[in-house]
Amino acid sequence: MIDIKLIREDPERIKKGMKAKEVDCDAVIDRILELDGQRRSLIGQTEALKAEQNKVSKQIPALKKAGADTSAVFKEMGEIKAKIADLDGSLRAIESEYMDNMYSLPNMPDDDLVPGGKENNQPLRYVGEKKAFDFEPKNHVDLCTGLGLIDYERGVKLGGNGFWMYKGVGAQLEWALLNYFIDTHLADGYEMIIPPLMLEYQCGLTAGQFPKFADEVYKIENPTDDRPHYMLPTAESALASVYRNEILSEEDLPKKFFSYTPCFRREAGSYRADERGMVRGHQFNKVEMFQYTLPEKSDEAFEELVTKAEKLVEGLGLHFRTVKLAAGDVSASMARTYDIEISIPSMNGYKEVSSVSNARDYQARRGNMRVRRADRSIQFMHTLNGSGLATSRVYPAIIEQNQLKDGSVVIPQVLRKYLGGREVIAKNSEE
Repeated sequence: MIDIKLIREDPERIKKGMKAKEVDCDAVIDRILELDGQRRSLIGQTEALKAEQNKVSKQIPALKKAGADTSAVFKEMGEIKAKIADLDGSLRAIESEYMDNMYSLPNMPDDDLVPGGKENNQPLRYVGEKKAFDFEPKNHVDLCTGLGLIDYERGVKLGGNGFWMYKGVGAQLEWALLNYFIDTHLADGYEMIIPPLMLEYQCGLTAGQFPKFADEVYKIENPTDDRPHYMLPTAESALASVYRNEILSEEDLPKKFFSYTPCFRREAGSYRADERGMVRGHQFNKVEMFQYTLPEKSDEAFEELVTKAEKLVEGLGLHFRTVKLAAGDVSASMARTYDIEISIPSMNGYKEVSSVSNARDYQARRGNMRVRRADRSIQFMHTLNGSGLATSRVYPAIIEQNQLKDGSVVIPQVLRKYLGGREVIAKNSEE
């Protein structure tokens, strides 16, 4: 959530930032200012009446002691109480609309971001050499099918379109990737979290995914519980609420977490020829990194997360690039994002395997997550997240970039210890 003080002080700057994100919020911002004025006026009136109520109530004991008639005083008390009740009702209605509008505003993009959409994204660096083949390379779907790594047909039979089933060495390769990610984060001093996979609505609201994207998750309704739950679309949804409504001490920060979870999303699996297989689906595995930091350490934490994501891909020996997103391609809840995009040869381009983002204090305001500084002042923390990594695009990249002419696949060196020392996956790998 954006600080209301910033909106009051410079609404035109906020409107400009929203336009850089390709969102027209002029009317919303104007309405917020109108509602803010109304709510502050009502709060002032209510507080004045409550002060008057206290003043009048203090007269009653003295009047009673003097034997005076208190009926007029009680009548006045009743009138004041009725006015306060009316004002409270009006205030609740205005507060509700005010908060709905505040929750609907995206985060402000950082000042250094280029306005506009993905066409204005800026590649910052390329790592590794683009794979060149001296034979006709296959795509990952054909390779995985031929090697018996993934059963796409039975995955669809079990879950429908957008699902697949790992099997045999293919399942072991997926698990090897996850173990590689986990071991790396543990070595870097990050704390492992295994969160619930079914979350309450407030988690999505705090993360900034709701209400805008509430229809893009799998919602769960329990006939014995009227609280809506949903299946976790990313571990960020859970990790962003770990300290909701809490105040940490300055010495507690930073908090560095990572979490492995399957992720569930309703987005339709693409049927385009260049996005076959597991590149886009309803369920995939991901390790998520997350940090809570002091505001002045926020930029440093961002660079740390970007470096960690890059090193994970580089450790696999894969060609990739790091891209600074334009303001309009940064998600609603984030102030800046760098994408790590991996080369998948059959797609003639790059696919995102990690988005590293800084929310600044946007999520912390939504979740009321604060830090008490050494001088006893209290301020909102900053939150950051980054994929570390998602497997559903790393896996195809490994298969395609490391394929050999005979249809076998070379296993990255860092994964071999998790696969019993196996170096190559061939058609007879199970024999």
